[in-house]
Amino acid sequence: MSDAPVLIEHREPGIALITLNRPERLNAWTGEMGALYFELLEQAAADPAVKVIVVTGAGKGFCAGADMGMLQDLGAAAQASADGADAAAGGRPQYFTTQIPKPVIAAINGACAGLGLVQALMCDLRFAAAGAKFTTAFSRRGLIAEHGVSWVLPRLVGHANALDLLFSARVVLAEEAASMGLVNRVVDPELLVEHTLAYAAELAANVSPTSMAVMKQQVYGDWDRGLVDAFDESVGLMKTSLARADFREGVQSFLQKRPPRFVPVQLP
Repeated sequence: MSDAPVLIEHREPGIALITLNRPERLNAWTGEMGALYFELLEQAAADPAVKVIVVTGAGKGFCAGADMGMLQDLGAAAQASADGADAAAGGRPQYFTTQIPKPVIAAINGACAGLGLVQALMCDLRFAAAGAKFTTAFSRRGLIAEHGVSWVLPRLVGHANALDLLFSARVVLAEEAASMGLVNRVVDPELLVEHTLAYAAELAANVSPTSMAVMKQQVYGDWDRGLVDAFDESVGLMKTSLARADFREGVQSFLQKRPPRFVPVQLP
C-alpha cells in the first residue's frame, strides 16, 4: 500500500493547485480524500495570497467516482445512519465548493465519473483534456442523482441533456461535453494543466479578487431569482463596489497602463 498523500497541494503566485493523488485507482474518492479536499479548499479560501484555485488529478484520471470499498461501506452506513453518505463523501456538503469566495477551476485530465463528476460540476469552470471521459454512473449502480447534481446539471446542459446523461449514464467524451456546455473548453492533454494555470494566472494578476467573489455569489444566488430581483440587488452591489479601493485602483492602473494592485478579497 502506498504511503503517498491522497491529495497534493502546490502554491504558485496567486494560485493554489490541488491534485487528487490516487493515480493507481484513477483517483477514486474516499472519505479521507474528501475531508482533506474540503480542508485544503477552506485553507486556500482563507489565504489572502491565493486568488484562484485549480483542481486536477494525478495520472490518467481526474476522479473515477467513489472508491468501491467506500460504496460498500455507504450501503451499511446508510442503514445505520442517515448521515453515513455525507461522512463518506468527506463530511461537508458537496456544494461547499460553490461557497468558496474564489474561482475554483477543474482541470479534468481523464476519467470523470459519479462522485468525481459531482466535484467537477461544483467547480466554477471546467477545462478538459481532449478525449477525457465523463459519465454520471449513478443509474447503473442503482443510485439517484446525488449531492445536488439534479440542480446544477440542467443549468449547465439543459433539462433534456441532463436527463439523457442521468438516465443512460452513457460515456461522453470531452468534445461532446463541451458542445453541450458541460465543460468550458477542450485542451490538448499534454497542455491541460499548463493552459489552466495560465488562465488562472491571468485572473490572479489582472482581476479584482473581491469582484470575482461578488460575481460568484451573484451567479449562484441569481439562478433562482427573477430578473427584477437580480437587477435590484446588483444596483446595491454596484454602489458598494464603486466605493471600494479596487475600483479606484482599476481605473488608475488602466489610465497609467500598468498592472493593477488589487487587495485580497474584501467581503462583509
